[in-house]
Amino acid sequence: MSERLWPSGAATAIGSMPGTDPAEAAAVVFGELPDFPHVPELPARGVGADMLGRTAAMLVDLAVEVVPSGYRVAARPGHDHRRAVDLLRWDLDAVQEAREKAGVTPPVFKVQLAGPWTLGAGIELPRGHRVLTDRGALRDFTASLLDGLAEHVDEVRSRTGAPVVVQFDEPSLPTVLAGGLSTPSGYGNVAAVPAPEARDLLATVIEGARTITGQPVIVHCCAAEPPLGLLREAGADALAFDLRALDGASPAFLDEIGEVWDSGATLFMGAIPATEPSIPLSLKDVGEAPFRLASRLGFNRSVLAERAVPTPACGLAGATPVWMRRALALSRDLGKAFVEPPEGW
Repeated sequence: MSERLWPSGAATAIGSMPGTDPAEAAAVVFGELPDFPHVPELPARGVGADMLGRTAAMLVDLAVEVVPSGYRVAARPGHDHRRAVDLLRWDLDAVQEAREKAGVTPPVFKVQLAGPWTLGAGIELPRGHRVLTDRGALRDFTASLLDGLAEHVDEVRSRTGAPVVVQFDEPSLPTVLAGGLSTPSGYGNVAAVPAPEARDLLATVIEGARTITGQPVIVHCCAAEPPLGLLREAGADALAFDLRALDGASPAFLDEIGEVWDSGATLFMGAIPATEPSIPLSLKDVGEAPFRLASRLGFNRSVLAERAVPTPACGLAGATPVWMRRALALSRDLGKAFVEPPEGW
């Protein structure tokens, strides 16, 4: 695996953005995050544009359709699946156009997709049960996911001219581990997935993605206390989480952060609110949490430049266009502050 390609002080975003215009979104990403741009996701466009629909569009020899309860496995690609494929293709067209207009090749480019547990929790089998309740089906989805990812990475690499880094989104993982998913009847819960089983499947996709790209792999989870230790044990090179959710975090979770950071992982720190706060924020306001965390865990502040990347707290789909640009600008400026802290910080 190659060393990380993003420069010290680079910033990026989680993935989703407001609006429905892929060309505008791509132009903003290349303008505000030149050192670490990503494929924008625009869920406001509806079916097929959300995280599950976009990921399903990458699957090989598997298709989904939309039913009242959400996405369900389909016998063959229909209108819903084709729409998701078309939306993703239009997004990549927009990325290519924005890169050409920018006139530079970024040092690295990020793509995002749902991880296997979130995908398995969010898509139903024909009889209504979640894919993750059928281990055979889950294995098939995982294999299809990696096959599709290989094709997607090749296309993104050819369109951007940049090395590609993969980010797996696993917002459902804590609920999967806790047994909090409902059954089709709504009267019970799906059995909790044991941590070793969850870790092993994640290890399969993380190693698969690393083999495809030759680059570090990021796993993002926006839960209040994501299972960072489990994700690191599964092989994640970088962990993305909501730094602003640490207020009131347990000592055990802070210790877990310290352990994964000390092990060499890069932390993608969600330091900027995903929606506009009621009180205006300065760069120093958003920088307090990362610098405080480093000091609290006993690290020299130089670790922020070496093994931290600032991001918004989560996706920006719920932000106004004005705040979206402000959040990306704050992320970019905070990355620079990690390298050269302003006087008085």
